[in-house]
Amino acid sequence: MKKTTICCICFFVITMGTIIYLSVHKVVTIEGVAQDEVAGETIATGNESHALAFQPGEADSSYLRIPLPEGCKASDITIENHYMDQELWIYVPGGNEDFYRENVLSGNHQMINAGSFDLVQGGIVLNLQLTGICECRTILENENLYISFLTPREVYDRIVVIDPAYGGREEGAVRNGLKEKNVVLAVARALKEKLDGEDIKVYYTRMDNIYEDESDRIILGNGAKADMYIRIETACGEASEEYGIRALYNGTYFIPGFGNIELADTLEREVTVSVSGKAQGLLEEPDPNSVLYQLTIPAATIQVGYLSNAQEARLLSREDYIRRIADGIYQSIMTVYEMQEKNR
Repeated sequence: MKKTTICCICFFVITMGTIIYLSVHKVVTIEGVAQDEVAGETIATGNESHALAFQPGEADSSYLRIPLPEGCKASDITIENHYMDQELWIYVPGGNEDFYRENVLSGNHQMINAGSFDLVQGGIVLNLQLTGICECRTILENENLYISFLTPREVYDRIVVIDPAYGGREEGAVRNGLKEKNVVLAVARALKEKLDGEDIKVYYTRMDNIYEDESDRIILGNGAKADMYIRIETACGEASEEYGIRALYNGTYFIPGFGNIELADTLEREVTVSVSGKAQGLLEEPDPNSVLYQLTIPAATIQVGYLSNAQEARLLSREDYIRRIADGIYQSIMTVYEMQEKNR
């Protein structure tokens, strides 16, 4: 009974102390918004960018300090982490053209290559160009925004990269009225609905009809040090009768324990079961320039059907079938994590 009472008193004291500290110092945490949660460019930038000035970094500082215009509230600030471009966008309401000429950024800016700002209606947009893939934690205190930059592994225990192939000007295969870039994007969007409910950080190379360079996709996968990298494609056979699910892997890079071929095998098995389809078998990626050959993490491509097959193309145009494919990829991811847990 004494122990319980003492614990309750300690908890009360710590809690009240924290509340008082936050009240006095006006500290507010702002949640960053990852790109996979942003529908396009939600922050409108101006036509002309101006360079931001930085004071020399402070060796003992773990934060970047960004001064804010008077009266700026946390609820008015918007932060977007555009990790495919390695940029952090911050919308700051208020201020004028001279504000960030007269008020420089200070503290730790080792993760920043350069910075600029645009004047927009109602405020300013800061664009911080980062040196790599990172997450950020933010605190608003006394009209200053403090940002600490962390590696994804410092923040998340489980990390997955989903790569819907092609996009934008790169359409992929075009057969039977379907474009590969649209089919694989639909699968990725359906998969996101499933993964959003899990304790997994998922980076998507694209969530819209845009083109991302293969080099940027590689940087994301390796930079995030993801547990697995899953590329989504369709297949296109020489014979129109060919159909089914196929997985590709890099056989030249061996990862002990769980690697490329194990991931490919899991993907093909789970997706085939989910769609009640035919397994085409595993295939070593024939293109030496493929993304798979540049990644140093477990990576595989799942080809979710043949656009060259008229019947399978009709299936790939149906929303319910797309969801079954997404269910199979989702189950693959969960199966991999269950396997890893058992082997620990």
